[in-house]
Amino acid sequence: MENSTRERILDEALIHFAENGYKGANLRDLAARLGLSKSALYKHYESKEAIWNALLDKMEAYYARRVGSVDNPPQTPATLEEFISLSMGMIRFSVCDPQIILTRKLLLTEQFHDERVRRLASKHFLEGMTNIFAGLFVAMMESGLLRKEDPTMLAFAYTAPVSVLIHHSDREAEHREEMLNRIEAFIRYFVLAHKAD
Repeated sequence: MENSTRERILDEALIHFAENGYKGANLRDLAARLGLSKSALYKHYESKEAIWNALLDKMEAYYARRVGSVDNPPQTPATLEEFISLSMGMIRFSVCDPQIILTRKLLLTEQFHDERVRRLASKHFLEGMTNIFAGLFVAMMESGLLRKEDPTMLAFAYTAPVSVLIHHSDREAEHREEMLNRIEAFIRYFVLAHKAD
């Protein structure tokens, strides 16, 4: 029961913080949304900051489990089609998962107010994905799928346009499928431009 209540609090906190920002969120409203008293909320988390940090920990772990990380990268694809499929699976998750959409909104708005959020935003929007794909590209070069190039620059050239299109789909959710089609078209173009001869 304790763990399920703590999880419910974090699930609702994600929505509450994404809607109101850290400064605009208050524990009285969060408790009311959960049907709890403020004192009952304090039995599970001692402060707003404790909820905030637990939420960031949870979302970082959730994303890493589903997409991978530098320490736990996705399996190297055996073919270019597998690479496209792997990439689109990661991107579909990023674009369509409601928790990740809210997390991205939270990171975008709070990165200017919170040092930890700024680091997480940089990690998830650029550096982390660039590092994951640089590692994948090294393995794909070694297996003969991609021609030998600077893997870090190649990963940057790959992830930056994808990131822009993901953010565009957040702003215009009604065009999400169109953005996903554009991302897949870009990935196919990228693969053709960099495949081994």
